[in-house]
Amino acid sequence: MHLHNSKQRRFRNPYSPSSIQEKGCRSVSVAQQPVDFFEETGEQECILTRGSYSVRLADPQNLGGEISTLIKRMYSWRGYQTESLGASSHNPNQLTLEATVGGHLVGTLTLGIDSEEGLLADELYGKEIDVFRRKGRKVCELTKLAIDSEYSSKEILASLFHLAYIHGHSINGATDLFIEVNPRHAGFYRRMLGLSQVGQERICQRVCAPAVLMHLELNYVGAQIASYAGSCKSGEKSLYPYFFSKHEVMGLAKQLQRHKINQHGVSSTENRVSSN
Repeated sequence: MHLHNSKQRRFRNPYSPSSIQEKGCRSVSVAQQPVDFFEETGEQECILTRGSYSVRLADPQNLGGEISTLIKRMYSWRGYQTESLGASSHNPNQLTLEATVGGHLVGTLTLGIDSEEGLLADELYGKEIDVFRRKGRKVCELTKLAIDSEYSSKEILASLFHLAYIHGHSINGATDLFIEVNPRHAGFYRRMLGLSQVGQERICQRVCAPAVLMHLELNYVGAQIASYAGSCKSGEKSLYPYFFSKHEVMGLAKQLQRHKINQHGVSSTENRVSSN
């Protein structure tokens, strides 16, 4: 099992019980609309604008501001304890995305890449995740997912997930993704993205709620994107038809790759960037 160097830091991060409503989602009418790409702007990098919403890389120095407030508000609305969900310190192995509508923060998620500190999910499911590590797999996790119920839409959620996939798989070479969710939301992730449960129900002490560990092989995600991205129709249950087209992915990957170079000083030739 990979050990975390800072127990206190781990407990400040929430696991990811869904704050997304499956019914009555507000549509932002962005399906099939082209993506506008942006360069670095000020302290934040605007990755894209599509229709009425934008997605930015969160300012690592401001993770305790609006993002923390949104997470606490949506988690408490679901009945989770939020006292331990304080502001997270900047972690170079994590990428936090934020979605905005009219300048208003409406969604966020964080992708964590495995490192010597391990993953947040190791706290409850280290043995299960170590099975994949021993096979030579490179693991990552989604945490701190929160979507404002007033603006919840498949388009915004798909954009956040696809950008996380690009950063995790295409740029950092991750092969397997994990996410801890409340058992009552497991079906949502199974239908929307194809995740499967690999860890039994346990109590997450950070939010005083039950959790299960779900897993997704990222090669499967790539195949789904290749088959369905850009084909969204009204009533689609899966998120993959709302993912970006191959042409859009190339531009988005270049921006995320530039961000990694700025953060770590890593040459682009040392990283793989696929078209998915």
